[in-house]
Amino acid sequence: MKKTVTILSILAFFALTSISCKKELSTEERVAKIWVARIVKENSTVVYSSGGSNNIKPAYSNYRLNLSSAPTATITEVDGQSYSGTYSVQGDSKIVISGITPEPTGTNGVLEFSISSLSDDNTELVISLDTPYPKTGNTTNEYTLIAQ
Repeated sequence: MKKTVTILSILAFFALTSISCKKELSTEERVAKIWVARIVKENSTVVYSSGGSNNIKPAYSNYRLNLSSAPTATITEVDGQSYSGTYSVQGDSKIVISGITPEPTGTNGVLEFSISSLSDDNTELVISLDTPYPKTGNTTNEYTLIAQ
């Protein structure tokens, strides 16, 4: 009986140790997914809400931000055009996509997104462009994205 209790105690210790030593994922690892639009705001106005019936810009249903194959990024924009580049995550607060081809007008081939939030379960990401976006009429855009 003593031997069984000792063995069970040792097993419990190792089980608890492995749980407590679980590696935290970096922000770069957490965002490495394909993201689709749930809500899009242009100049603080909601122009798209997934499943909404009165969307101002229903074409955002095609918006995709593919970060699943780091460091390659692919964006499918509201107009359906796709762009590719490389991305990096700076700290926990920025996603920078550079070398974008074809180059979206007025971007110099670079898009910088501020990360507002990333859910604990890594299924929702809220980002905003740091500068007005010429492609959408120089609006300041915020994207609430969900993992596909």
